[in-house]
Amino acid sequence: MHAQIKAIADQINSVILGKSGQIRLAIACLLARGHLLIEDVPGVGKTTLAHAIATCLGLKFQRIQFTSDLLPADIIGVSVYNRDSGRFEFHPGPVFTNVVLADEVNRATPRAQSALLEAMEENQVTTEGDTRQLPQPFFVIATQNPSHQIGTFPLPESQLDRFLMRLELGYPDAQAERALLNGTDRRAMLASLKSHIGPEDLLQLQREVQLVHVSPALLDYLQALLNHTRQDSAFTHGLSPRAGLALLQGARAWAYIDGRTSVIPEDVQAVLPAVVAHRLSAANGESGTVSGARLAEQLMQQVAIP
Repeated sequence: MHAQIKAIADQINSVILGKSGQIRLAIACLLARGHLLIEDVPGVGKTTLAHAIATCLGLKFQRIQFTSDLLPADIIGVSVYNRDSGRFEFHPGPVFTNVVLADEVNRATPRAQSALLEAMEENQVTTEGDTRQLPQPFFVIATQNPSHQIGTFPLPESQLDRFLMRLELGYPDAQAERALLNGTDRRAMLASLKSHIGPEDLLQLQREVQLVHVSPALLDYLQALLNHTRQDSAFTHGLSPRAGLALLQGARAWAYIDGRTSVIPEDVQAVLPAVVAHRLSAANGESGTVSGARLAEQLMQQVAIP
């Protein structure tokens, strides 16, 4: 299976150039059964990355364009009266798939954003009194534009916390951008990608990630990180137990990708900025992705590895 993971990463790297670190984090997020938030300016490859991941993993894919007039029913689905049967029939919305791309999620109103909450947390949706299970595996990749751009509705902390990781792709370096300019159109390349595994294989990988060993000493380190955020006055509030579980699952997935059967502190540090930066805020009122990244770096520097 590790050879297949490498093949998947290599294939995605052939489409998204110069972003191997972010691609590995995205794969780790999926293996850890989490959801991914990508925040960046338009045009850096957020949507292309989501398409590439779904294709390489052999998963069904749906894209939802979030706009200010989007309604919850546009995401979940709606019941329509059938005159022939004399009853209402439910028509599933685009959330009933394996990979959902919630494109520009912060351009929709909070009401529409909240329609994803139950799906992301419980892998199910409830509408008109009925609860319907979502397909497995189920993975949300949401993109959002920087909050200072016109027409955005910031995601509340409760919804941000549903995302195991938040990434920024950023601009490519000069070499990657030259290859991009001289190369094939990225959309054409997406059509040529091959599926290396299927949904059942992915579920098996996710089960194997859960078996990666975590030592008591590693848990001591993880708890020290959590406790530091709760006691240091530089943070408005500490990391929650859910954040601790997300950090642990991300570290397990990172170790698994490396082919190791146990987690080491370097695995925790590798995923920590992506896992905790969107969950931390500075007590001095500083906000935004830069502030979160700074706090995450500060956290790693101030808590020693046991």
